[in-house]
Amino acid sequence: MSENTSVFRDNGKKWVIISTVLGIVTLISTTVYFLQKGSFQAQPDTPIVEKASITAISALGRIEPQGEIIKVAANPSMSGAKVKSLMVLEGSMVKKGDIIAITSDYDTKKAELNSAQKDLEVAQANLAIIKAGAKEGEINAQKSTIERLNAQLTAQKEVDRAKITRLQAQLVAEKKERQATIERVQAELNNAQSELSRYQELVKEGVISQSDFETRQLTVETTKKRYQESEGSYQKTVTTITEEIREIEALALQNVNTLTKQVKEAEARLEEISEIRKVDVAKAEAEVQKALSMVNQATVELNLTQIKAPNDGQVIDIKAYEGETIDNAEGVIEMANTKQMLIIAEVYESDISKLKLGQKAIIKSENNSFPDSITGNVVHISSKIGKKDVLETDPAASVDARVVEVKIAVNPQDNNIINNLIYSQVLVQILL
Repeated sequence: MSENTSVFRDNGKKWVIISTVLGIVTLISTTVYFLQKGSFQAQPDTPIVEKASITAISALGRIEPQGEIIKVAANPSMSGAKVKSLMVLEGSMVKKGDIIAITSDYDTKKAELNSAQKDLEVAQANLAIIKAGAKEGEINAQKSTIERLNAQLTAQKEVDRAKITRLQAQLVAEKKERQATIERVQAELNNAQSELSRYQELVKEGVISQSDFETRQLTVETTKKRYQESEGSYQKTVTTITEEIREIEALALQNVNTLTKQVKEAEARLEEISEIRKVDVAKAEAEVQKALSMVNQATVELNLTQIKAPNDGQVIDIKAYEGETIDNAEGVIEMANTKQMLIIAEVYESDISKLKLGQKAIIKSENNSFPDSITGNVVHISSKIGKKDVLETDPAASVDARVVEVKIAVNPQDNNIINNLIYSQVLVQILL
């Protein structure tokens, strides 16, 4: 009995505790409910606080000129050339085609070009002469030469004919004279021989003396000798004059042949100078083309000694001064188009969707290389995503972050502020 009473009492105490706890919980829940309900009812028009909106994209960037920085070097064929004259200074503005430098072999190539041009002038003059034909004066002079030679030929024939005629007449006269002398001496000899025969009879008869007979005999002998001399003189005269005639005839023939040949040569020369032959023109034209090719080659070689600006731009660095050898890897100068400067901003991949062409950008120098800020507009958004090139000063920033390059054209009024700060690092805010 006492044990059951004790158990009952214990169970009663437990239910009291549980009831008490439940009551407290109910009271707290009710209180919280009404407090919340009262709070909502007290402020029915209070707006919900929204998260702040993003108005700009921040990025790091670098200053670059529009287009690439160009290294202007000598032609590869001019390897080892030295700078003779440097025509620009650092910071100079140059136009496309302006001479930047002249190499040391300029004078030699200039002389070669002058020589080639003179050869071309000579070839062109020869071609013009051939195409124009002979001068009228030259043709007339050649005609006069032919007339003179023909006249000389006619005169020579007349002179030679006269000489021959004179000698032939002389031969006839000499023959007659010598023949007459022979006949006279022959008559004297005949008479002397007849007298000798008659005296021979008289000496036998003793009518005349032996001395008279011998005198007659001497006369015959003397006359015989005179007769022989006359015949000899006749033959000698005939022979001499005949030989003279033959010599003159031979000389006359030679003179005629010589002058005839000279006439033919002069006539051929006249025909030659009067004719414009196609082969002569073709040859002269070929000479002109050859000379022209030499001029072109010399011009190219001379131009290679003149290092020229490939584009308009500004000289930003000089790599080789006068007297120094040109390193083709380094060039003579570095130049760029600084009339339009760009900011190359590296925008995180997560912000690409917010970028649009034409968006305004505000640029500040990270290292105070220029004061205040400058402005520009987005002109190009790269389609290629890569790693950052511009190093961030925050050591906790991710070096391997993925970015896209955005080109921002600096406004013209701000261009001169940064055109001497190529590759300087800047802070960029692209306004949305």
